[in-house]
Amino acid sequence: MTLISMIVLLIALAVGIPVALAFLASTACFVIGGYSPAQLVPYGFNKAGAMVLIAIAMFILAGQLMRKGEIGDKLIDLVELKASRIKAGLGVVGVVSCALFGSCTGSASATISCIGSILFPRLEKAGYPKAHSAALLSNAATLGMLIPPSGTMILYAWLGGQSVLACFLASVIPGIILTAQFSLINCFLMRNVDLVRIPKMSKEEKRKESSRRTKKALPAFVMPIIVLGGIYSGLMTPTEAAGCAAIYAIPLGLYIYKTTTCKEILDCFVDSAANAGAIMFMLFSVMILSKLYIMEDVPNQIVDLLLYVSDNKYVILMMINVFLFIIGMIMDDTSGILLVTPILVPIILKLGFDPIHFSAIVAVNLGMGNTTPPAAPLLYLGSRLGDAPLGDMLKPCFYLIIFGWIPNLILTTYCPILSTWLPKLILG
Repeated sequence: MTLISMIVLLIALAVGIPVALAFLASTACFVIGGYSPAQLVPYGFNKAGAMVLIAIAMFILAGQLMRKGEIGDKLIDLVELKASRIKAGLGVVGVVSCALFGSCTGSASATISCIGSILFPRLEKAGYPKAHSAALLSNAATLGMLIPPSGTMILYAWLGGQSVLACFLASVIPGIILTAQFSLINCFLMRNVDLVRIPKMSKEEKRKESSRRTKKALPAFVMPIIVLGGIYSGLMTPTEAAGCAAIYAIPLGLYIYKTTTCKEILDCFVDSAANAGAIMFMLFSVMILSKLYIMEDVPNQIVDLLLYVSDNKYVILMMINVFLFIIGMIMDDTSGILLVTPILVPIILKLGFDPIHFSAIVAVNLGMGNTTPPAAPLLYLGSRLGDAPLGDMLKPCFYLIIFGWIPNLILTTYCPILSTWLPKLILG
């Protein structure tokens, strides 16, 4: 019955059935095989009602409010001026902006939607090819999965029974390294392109312009201070920090920047509720299916299969990486983390790997999969927002994968200190 359930799940995903319904269809195979819905449904509701999941809804709301309030514009204006001396500086601004915005929303799709809408016109005006801009920002948007607080890491910690803060810290260094890699690759690819730079200014003019943009950006800078400072100082839980960020974004857009209206804020609440509801329904269906897989002893069966192929745990880890990468190609980050965490964490523990280290491996794999053809859900979104043909985006995208993602994944996988040093330093 387990094999039939997995086949149904794969076929349902392949033909484009929504992820939550695909999980329920797979669960139905077990119900037909004799499992009682009266036992499974309460378990799903109980798991989906966890308090930590409120953070996901709050981060979704904060991201919507920041996008509507054009809070990202002010930050980008300031960073753009600071990077004006670099030839491909605007591309670097895009990468860094995605990392910063992602740290406040924890969502790759929200990041590309907000930062892309701001930067795509600027990049085109500066002479960047549309395909390059779309590929760069689509890949950089996934930095929100690595730069904390990350919605992906919250789900991993909840599903895997780990510390949320430890999982946040595990992906910080890989995220910073990947940010630097993307910035360098952007500069390399644009080295022979005739780009338009910000007009040269005298020192006095630049000082005045910098002062003006800093004053405008200062209220926006409070947002990451609230989120990151609140979490890492221990003053707030991730859920509380997300709630404070959402609350702070309302007067920021209404009264300080005056870029939004009460009706638009209400629309943000409605859209966020719809998105959060979809995720909760997905959580409900995934938790029932993962419970069934554990009851059917699927993790131990997978361990036995992997050990049959090789008894070298690093070779096994490479095979797990390939599996995660494929999952990332066919699913969005939320669906992927929900599916793989309950199955793979017990396997990782049995093989003797650190589950905190593994959280960073999962994030890097799913991020790379989300931007790798042929599925590449984020590339399609970036193509639509950047008005760039997907075929033209493949060349710059492959540069980012080969010289950015893959080296980063190898470092993250086989140099565990990159992921475990900060959690041990801060948490002990």
